[in-house]
Amino acid sequence: MAGFTKREDLSFFLQEICQAQYLHEPMLAPTQALLDAYKKQKGSWLDYEQQFVTLMRERKIEERIDRGLFEMPTVLRCSPAAAEHCHRRLILEYLQGKWGDLKFTHL
Repeated sequence: MAGFTKREDLSFFLQEICQAQYLHEPMLAPTQALLDAYKKQKGSWLDYEQQFVTLMRERKIEERIDRGLFEMPTVLRCSPAAAEHCHRRLILEYLQGKWGDLKFTHL
C-alpha cells in the first residue's frame, strides 16, 4: 500500500484536495485472522467471501452503520484494484441486499 494511504496522511489529503472527511470504520473491515488466512496462507477467495459475509451478518452492520453516510458521495478504500476480489464489493452488495436502494460504482 502506498505511504500516502495511511490513515493520518489520507485524512489530510482528502481534506486538502477534495474537502472530504475520512472516517475509519472497523466494522467494515475483515478480522486480522480472516485477512491472514486469505493473504498469508493463500486461502481461497470463495472461503474468504463466505466468511466475510458471515462476519458482516454477525456484526449486523446494516443496523450499526449510519445510512446517512451513503446519501452523499462515499468512497470505500481497499487495496485490490479490481472489485472482483475486494471486500468493498462485498460490503456494498451486502448492504444493497439489506437496504435495497444503494447505488454504487467501482472505480
